[in-house]
Amino acid sequence: MYEIDLACPQQIVAHLLKAHEIKQVAFVGCGASMSELYPAFYFLKNNTQQLNVQIFTANEFNYDKPAWLGTHTLVVSCSLGGGTPETVEANKCAKAAGASVIAITHIPDSALTEGVDAVIVHGFEANYAAKTEKMGYALALALELLYQIEGTELYEDMCAGLTGVFEVAENAALSSGKDAALWAHAHKDDDCIHFMASGASEKVAYSTSLFLMMEMQWINSGNFNSGEYFHGPFELTDDKHSFVLFMSDGKTRPMDARALAFLQRFDAQYLLIDAKDFGLTNVVPASVATYISPLVHTAVMRVYAEQLAEARQHPLTKRRYMWKLTY
Repeated sequence: MYEIDLACPQQIVAHLLKAHEIKQVAFVGCGASMSELYPAFYFLKNNTQQLNVQIFTANEFNYDKPAWLGTHTLVVSCSLGGGTPETVEANKCAKAAGASVIAITHIPDSALTEGVDAVIVHGFEANYAAKTEKMGYALALALELLYQIEGTELYEDMCAGLTGVFEVAENAALSSGKDAALWAHAHKDDDCIHFMASGASEKVAYSTSLFLMMEMQWINSGNFNSGEYFHGPFELTDDKHSFVLFMSDGKTRPMDARALAFLQRFDAQYLLIDAKDFGLTNVVPASVATYISPLVHTAVMRVYAEQLAEARQHPLTKRRYMWKLTY
């Protein structure tokens, strides 16, 4: 069975709490890394009754640091390669204010890990499930913070979900190849694709739009919450516009269902990536499926992105400016 080491966040949180009471939690990152912190942020802020929980893009944290940043603050920073300059600077900013810092990265001994209180190293290359490890570790960290600071009835269900979801995500991705190839062929010439989701999966839509589409494929893209779809974006719904809907298996599912019904009503071109279709709650307790759906959505969408890149003969690694210019 593929799984992350849940003991790692457990031990880190226990160690930090011996030194300082934690009253505020700030999740800090840039781009896809910030997006992958979002499910942890969403879970913690929706279930705590004591903590001030916020999420920041790194330079906003640096230039306009919150007034509450201090010795009772925990900053959770994240960068895949560990070298994102803004996030490295955010760690320094946090430490200078007396905060504790946990860095989540794929590269041990990277710049992100310098001077921090704890490091979590996640996988990435091994398979599709590994590409969701960063998200999984952040969620496990949020769970431990909630449980060890104030307790939660969701603890056992979340542990079970985080133990089982990676195999679900891997199987979901591997089963999506044929459908992904068909979708990619049909949409390889689209000049714009819109993405939407709700709840903890909202930033899967955001990251797919900004990074897999705009950054890696140079395709114009919009993204929005399924609820906000009805407050502006739905005016674009017709048979000429393309949408991708990440449907959650959990509390916010009715929001996604409402959006789906409207897409169908006006014959929009749409792709539905539904966590329920991949048997999420056969493994993950229904009580926490809301928070764990993003891992399945992320793994499956990676396959669709790879197939789109193949159909367009535009590799996901191709860049015009990133890593090539000073900016």
